[in-house]
Amino acid sequence: MFSVLALDSNLLISDSVSVLSSQSQLIDRLLRHEFTVLIPTQNEEASIGSKVLLAASYADRVLILDQGSTDRTGEVAALGGARVVPLTGGEESLLQVLYKSSIDSDIVVLIYPECMQDIDLLSHVLEPLKQGFDLSVGSWPCRVSYEQETVMLLNGKNTFKEKIGFFAVTSDSLQKINLGKEHLSLKSLLYAAKTEKLKVNYLSFDVDPIFRKLENTRIGVVVPAYNEELLIGETLRGIPEYVDRVYVIDDGSIDRTGEIVKKFGDPRIVYLQHEFNKGVGAGIIDGYKLALKDEMDIVVVMAGDNQMDPAQLPRLIFPIIEGKADYTKGNRLLSDDFMIGMSKWRSVGNILLSFITKISSGYWQVMDPQNGYTAISRQAMEVIDLDSVYPYYGYCNDLLIKLNAFGMRVMDVVIPARYGREKSKIRYGKYIQKVAPMIFRGFLWRLRIKYTVLDFHPLVLFYFIGMISLPIGIFLGIWGFLQVLLHNSLPPYYPLLGFLILGAGLQMLLFGMLFDMQTEKKRNERIGLTR
Repeated sequence: MFSVLALDSNLLISDSVSVLSSQSQLIDRLLRHEFTVLIPTQNEEASIGSKVLLAASYADRVLILDQGSTDRTGEVAALGGARVVPLTGGEESLLQVLYKSSIDSDIVVLIYPECMQDIDLLSHVLEPLKQGFDLSVGSWPCRVSYEQETVMLLNGKNTFKEKIGFFAVTSDSLQKINLGKEHLSLKSLLYAAKTEKLKVNYLSFDVDPIFRKLENTRIGVVVPAYNEELLIGETLRGIPEYVDRVYVIDDGSIDRTGEIVKKFGDPRIVYLQHEFNKGVGAGIIDGYKLALKDEMDIVVVMAGDNQMDPAQLPRLIFPIIEGKADYTKGNRLLSDDFMIGMSKWRSVGNILLSFITKISSGYWQVMDPQNGYTAISRQAMEVIDLDSVYPYYGYCNDLLIKLNAFGMRVMDVVIPARYGREKSKIRYGKYIQKVAPMIFRGFLWRLRIKYTVLDFHPLVLFYFIGMISLPIGIFLGIWGFLQVLLHNSLPPYYPLLGFLILGAGLQMLLFGMLFDMQTEKKRNERIGLTR
């Protein structure tokens, strides 16, 4: 009997321990605020798996709110352990899922996909809930699309807008909010929460999340300088802290430029001096070579005359970081306001060179080719033959030609001109004499490499016939006009022949340009550059 009682006592003790253990586990779950993460998404088959795993490392449950994906987003998310919920009604439908999720979860967190790269910020959003707040919202200035940005800048508007990235709420608080039957949105929910006198914590991160990608990107800045003792110091002081290397290329200066750079005291600076003036293009190429040796991911060019605003530098870098471009360049020709400070002669020359460079390079969407404020990816620097780039001021035109021949993506970034005490060293007469033949040779080289060597397109035949017919037609017209002045007789068919040859030449050139435009447009659509 005693043994049986002893056995019963052990069972009772065992059951008591089991009950206490279960209660302890329940208390632990309540203390750690078990929560659900909601992620609205659409057509993110390539990245949704990693986002699900990242969210699962923080949350107990992950719900993917699929906004009508046409790819395998839902399937991949489910394989990652997430529950996929169709979302068809915009924010109203999203809030309904938010309410339903709060029934069996202590905390519900809404995270937008673009913020997943900064999910560590979630701790900042959740912390106020531990301190007694009912809701916590995290938002930051969000950049608009590049097309919108261009229009907004043209109209003088800010290109940053506030957008919710994280939204965290406790289950009890959400049940207290009555939204009624009006239009439901996150903003209306926040307004209703304040009406109910709930404690709302609002975190505004003053840095765009994309800036954090700079931490994982090695960025170099090439500063070509020739006799810039007055402005080189200001230029170097303006270079942002996130830049890893600054390559100052002293192109044979005979003033105190080199002395100022050497005494500047910035450990990021790599100083290279040319024994004699080789040209701005040669200086930039030498900077590119140094950056390649240091394994820089992106290299920016900022002239030593402090003409290029360092505040605009991120706008050149982001398209490359985001995989939208291999080479970005400034564009000052969008409006008269952006060209303030630029002389009329310089403006006309830039517009004319823009048109010529469009034809020669094949980048028909590019303007202001002489703008030296540029950024280039390591891949683009490795693809082109740097030693073959034109060494003088026309280097930027030549570089565009070479980039197009090898299929690199180029994007214009609207940047206002900034002119001050600097003086242009370009002598336009000498410049045109040197650059015009170089651009024409580059154009012929691009046609040969892009449309005959690497691929074939009949547009080269249109260009070839046009470049022969047009000069012949012009010559026949001038010669016929001279004969008329000299009262010499001409065959009756001569004017018609001249017009036919001239017209055929123009038509062939226009056909060549049209096919070139279509080829570039189709390539951009294929790689997603055209939106």
